[in-house]
Amino acid sequence: MDLILLAKAAVMGIVEGLTEFLPISSTGHLILAGSLLDFADAKAKVFDIAIQTGAIFAVILVYAQRLRDTVAGITSQPAARRFALNVLIGFLPAAVLGLLLGKMIKAHLFTPQVVAATFILGGFVILWAERRADTAKAAKTADVQWGEQKAPGRAVIETVDDMSPMDALKVGLVQCLAMIPGTSRSGATIIGGMLMGLSRQAATDFSFFLAIPTLIGAGAYSLYKERALLSVADTPVFLVGLFFSFVSAWICVRWLLRYVATHNFVPFAWYRIAFGIVVLATAYSGVIVWQE
Repeated sequence: MDLILLAKAAVMGIVEGLTEFLPISSTGHLILAGSLLDFADAKAKVFDIAIQTGAIFAVILVYAQRLRDTVAGITSQPAARRFALNVLIGFLPAAVLGLLLGKMIKAHLFTPQVVAATFILGGFVILWAERRADTAKAAKTADVQWGEQKAPGRAVIETVDDMSPMDALKVGLVQCLAMIPGTSRSGATIIGGMLMGLSRQAATDFSFFLAIPTLIGAGAYSLYKERALLSVADTPVFLVGLFFSFVSAWICVRWLLRYVATHNFVPFAWYRIAFGIVVLATAYSGVIVWQE
């Protein structure tokens, strides 16, 4: 058993778990880590997608009670059926476009310039979204303080239970942007949801729920499509990656849920901008090979 290879798998699993649900793009970080560790061949690409399942197990554990209640009530409770339907609706756009355009995206968009541009652009979108949220909050607070009566604006969707199928479809369409390398699936769904009227908490929760079918589906499809590359001897490496992805994602998800209750995403925006600059600098200097 190659202990060095297992150590690399553990590091990659930790990187996946820590970055999958933050709005900073796990793909970009896995490419960077894989390049630094010399863990970036064709089999490693399958590994990167497969270990997302470990991160998803963490979400399933954190939301276990909600998921059990939904399954138990899906035949008798309208709220449970609506929630399950919303997740399905949100999942379908990325599933369809992924099957239709996945190969083309990998062939043409996985370049240092695209990755850096999406990192940096995504950072500025987060800054804009947070400033927009702050402005709306300040205006609402001022109206309350001065006792002004104004025409009601668009109501904020406070929880995932308040979402309509159209809300779910909008978030699902925004999730499709994450097929562009460096965008971040969680970033697209959380910030996109906020821009469409979801509260920060509701957008974060729905992003987690939407990740369950999206990432499990992507992992299963990748393993099936590239099964000729794999053998039984690869099992320990994949199990190590899955385990460390699960543990680090569990820690990250629990932390993020506490964080969004009292903080915004501005620090992640500046991190994205800085990381985009790192992508450009390492690519043009030749330090990192940013290619699929």
